[in-house]
Amino acid sequence: MAISLAELINRLGGPDSAASLTGVTADAIRKWRAAGVIPSKHWPAIRAATGLTMDDIAPPTLDEDVPPGATAALVLGDGTVFWGRGFGAHGVSAPSELCFCTGMTGYQETLTDPSFAGQIITFTFPHIGNVGANNEDMEAPQVWARGLVVKEDPTAPSNYRATADLDTWLKRMNVPGIAGVDTRAITLRIRDQGAPNAVLAFPADGKFDLAELAATAAAWPGLDGLDLAKEVSCTQSYNWTGGVWSWAHGFEETGAGKRVVAIDYGAKRNILRSLASAGCQVTVLPASATFEQVMAHAPAGVFLSNGPGDPAATGEYAVPTLQRLMMAGMPIFGICLGHQLLARALGGKTYKLARGHRGANQPVQELATGRVEITSQNHGFAVDAESLPEGVEVTHVSLFDGSNEGIACKAKKVFSVQYHPEASPGPSDSRHLFRRFVEMLP
Repeated sequence: MAISLAELINRLGGPDSAASLTGVTADAIRKWRAAGVIPSKHWPAIRAATGLTMDDIAPPTLDEDVPPGATAALVLGDGTVFWGRGFGAHGVSAPSELCFCTGMTGYQETLTDPSFAGQIITFTFPHIGNVGANNEDMEAPQVWARGLVVKEDPTAPSNYRATADLDTWLKRMNVPGIAGVDTRAITLRIRDQGAPNAVLAFPADGKFDLAELAATAAAWPGLDGLDLAKEVSCTQSYNWTGGVWSWAHGFEETGAGKRVVAIDYGAKRNILRSLASAGCQVTVLPASATFEQVMAHAPAGVFLSNGPGDPAATGEYAVPTLQRLMMAGMPIFGICLGHQLLARALGGKTYKLARGHRGANQPVQELATGRVEITSQNHGFAVDAESLPEGVEVTHVSLFDGSNEGIACKAKKVFSVQYHPEASPGPSDSRHLFRRFVEMLP
């Protein structure tokens, strides 16, 4: 007959003895009890001490393992469980990378940023939802994040622009959330151990198969080698004319300007608005656009957007197009994923960051001037500055970890930055880069 996890711990001599035997803390034993799951790396020691196998452990039951008041669970691939109160849409998220975002405002823009595809977002700011949601702050037609994790329960909105509360809006977007979680503990874990795989479960029937959830998270291969740009990109070309938002007038239509093709690897709407407000006629093409398709629009320049996933995977089809555009003398400006793809097209390499940069308070220094800008960022990969060939200049660096934040190749009239000069959310310190791009155009 299968035994419970609690009985197994007793066979090991109690929590303290079990912790000592497996080399973990007493808090880890508590998490085993809560999750009903023991990470597989500890089973050799457990088998040696008890003669039991994983099949001898009874599956967790709702009455034994779900804390009072808990209606949702964030389950990591190693079996760790964070219990909380669900909101938004009922269901179970797809397995995802768990990340944290340090922005204090702009949660709706963050959730709809296509660069968050394949990720569950933990907000470090505790009060999320207090300004509700509206139709103007959408950076894409849908929420691309697979779930969100917050400390405090979302409150009723307190903002004149709100058209829905966060809970209602997330239900409409079919995205689950969990509140009442120790977001500081999650953030410290990611900081110290890197971003884990996770699944967010908010079942309508209140039943959790924690072992299956943990196994689903553990089996997910992660973002390395994953091309998500095609998933979030537009499927056909279109023209964009709307400018940036102002307090007095809202979004304004812009006049005619120089033709720019924006390649959409997961473009936020405020990028397109910023280009239009800087004096561009913007035509948006899908991520898979070829050299011939770009040149058919006779652009004065090409913009490379942000986006999710591994730049090495997206680069399989994007880099040849960019290399041909540079050979044709086309001015190019890239941001975020576009920055990484441009670096690869120039001969550089990219790599996966342990925890990524996500938030609206990231300091970046421009090396030529010494100027420091507070930037908005969202990326889990970075350009390897040491891999850049001669003639490609490092222009910006992160003041957090020294990683690359910008490059330029004057001989080819191209430049790019890792951060988001369009912000939304975030500061507008770097918006001048759109004007710099326009000034490059013939």
